[in-house]
Amino acid sequence: MSTLTLNLASTHARALWQLCKPRVLLLILFCAVIGMALASPGWPDPAVVVPATVGIALVAAAAAMVNCLVERTIDARMRRTAHRATARGAVSSPETLLAASMLGAAGMLVLLVWVNALTAWLTLATFVGYAVVYTLLLKPATPQNIVIGGASGAMPPVLGWVAVTQHIDPMALALFLIIYAWTPPHFWALALYRRDDYARAGLPMLPVTHGERFTTLSILLYALLLAGLTLLPVAWGGSGFLYLFCVVILNLRLILIAVSLHRQYAADQARRLFAWSIWYLTALFAALLLDHYWQMVVR
Repeated sequence: MSTLTLNLASTHARALWQLCKPRVLLLILFCAVIGMALASPGWPDPAVVVPATVGIALVAAAAAMVNCLVERTIDARMRRTAHRATARGAVSSPETLLAASMLGAAGMLVLLVWVNALTAWLTLATFVGYAVVYTLLLKPATPQNIVIGGASGAMPPVLGWVAVTQHIDPMALALFLIIYAWTPPHFWALALYRRDDYARAGLPMLPVTHGERFTTLSILLYALLLAGLTLLPVAWGGSGFLYLFCVVILNLRLILIAVSLHRQYAADQARRLFAWSIWYLTALFAALLLDHYWQMVVR
């Protein structure tokens, strides 16, 4: 096989990999694995963690590919997404669909055989919720798309929890509600400074349909709701003082940025909130994990 052929194959493989949205995929797996750790009374069993992580990753990658496939014409009109292989035509629609089908089927097989049926079917429901309900139905139809469709994005820690316990309990529900409330301000901050992009693509994102002032107020209100929901793990006895200390600091910073954005809108402030929201969720779940193992040590 010639060097040119190898280079072309490598470029093609990288294009397909980028359609899996690696950074989003990493955050999904981070939350799912922490869900597994929190559900375990001790150290999580690698015999569960490894196949569950692989299965969830494969199905999540398939969902991302389907999203890119469905939105290829929209992506081509947006500067933020015009580089995607489906938008550029670098990867064909049949090829993308085939790759997504293979990844999704492999992920479901791994979950059904090596994890448990409930995790598999909840993962499939998450796939349908994101790739079909959100991408096809909600996103082009309503400015509340991310509020309704956010349920799919909030599922990773629940999937991790169920992989270990085979049931959903209040702590798993608390993790779901935290990400569910985090999702709208996270995406609305992005939509604010990318408003022209979304308008050009014809998508009814909240800043496009209701303007800056309404969107910044919505972000602030959701930030306050999120701050309240982050206390549920403590209220339900799943987390202790270490998590509480960390989450109070995280919430104070989030609310201060949201207040500043609402008082005087600026694109740089919206970017700042968007970037902080990613660090916020990462740090919050890391605090949950640290608190979990700290409580194991002091008991």
